[in-house]
Amino acid sequence: MTDALTLFDDLEPAETPVDSRLLQVRTVYAEPAAAASARGRQVLARFPDAELVEVPSHWQIPDLHGNEGNVERWVRVKTETLVLGVKKAVSVRPNGRSADFIAPSTANGCAMACAYCYVPRRKGYANPITVFTNIDQITGAVRRHVGRQGVKPEPNECDPVDWVYDLGENSDCSVDALVSDNVADLVATFRTLPTAKASFATKFVNRQLLDLDPQGRTRVRFSLMPDADAKLLDVRTSRVDERIAAIDDFVEAGYEVHLNFSPVVLRDGWEADWTALLRQLDDELSGAAKAQAATEVIMLTHNEQLHEVNLGWHPQAEELLWRPELQQPKVSQNGMRNVRYRNDVKRAGVDRVQELIGQHAPWLRVRYAF
Repeated sequence: MTDALTLFDDLEPAETPVDSRLLQVRTVYAEPAAAASARGRQVLARFPDAELVEVPSHWQIPDLHGNEGNVERWVRVKTETLVLGVKKAVSVRPNGRSADFIAPSTANGCAMACAYCYVPRRKGYANPITVFTNIDQITGAVRRHVGRQGVKPEPNECDPVDWVYDLGENSDCSVDALVSDNVADLVATFRTLPTAKASFATKFVNRQLLDLDPQGRTRVRFSLMPDADAKLLDVRTSRVDERIAAIDDFVEAGYEVHLNFSPVVLRDGWEADWTALLRQLDDELSGAAKAQAATEVIMLTHNEQLHEVNLGWHPQAEELLWRPELQQPKVSQNGMRNVRYRNDVKRAGVDRVQELIGQHAPWLRVRYAF
């Protein structure tokens, strides 16, 4: 192990160390090329007290991946560990409902610990942030892909005018922006692309993003659920009231701001709590925010492997998430064996959420619900 900053004599400019309850990084695992890159050195400078451990690949870290003992240290690993890697595949993939395309990831994993998050299913027993340092390759791939698309020929549920590119498929961009300038670089990239816009969902209010001048080319989707659910399931995130309070500020700063009702968890009293949330939105959001708002409604999907992991660190969450009497198996597009609400239960839930929106927030357009 080596003190991260002793490896490089030309760390310029000096970075301000990260001051966040989410991240008190003690160890950075890094591929050599990632640590030596400009972006990697920036990350290391933001965590000057961290020790650097060289690894051959960000996917091959025995202390993290496949180490079942990390279940009991689930949150501590997220707090104290970062990984630096080089993104090998920088291709853009087609998407569907939420965005037209998925941009190459600039990070993987998260410092937050939402109990229903699907990312840990691939990474074994630990899920800290991995930062991909080859940001220029990633933004270059996005620019070329946007250029090949030309003008969007017709409206769809993603956007009536622009091609929409989802960022942060496997991370939360608001938290990623604490660690590096990758998100700032993506926002700046889309600011110059007149036929496309970026989009990312978040559960963390990072007011540093207000200074990035997106000029309407980045859509932020604040994920919301009733506070009673969030306190149990959205571990280490910004509170729901704080997310709602930030919406007007992000609209004023030049972001398009949508909502993301995800996941909708069915349990006793859920309709009353969703009614209260919708009324709060109706009471607190400005006319400007309401005029451009839209939402996605996504019912809970869970996973048996994640269920077993959660039992090791947060069993209370599984009392809401694991409901065999209401759920059925589902094989996802990427081949994962998940569980979701039975077809009849899910259909009734989707219909009821949309009814509540119509009653209590009629200004809120539902982009899609499933």
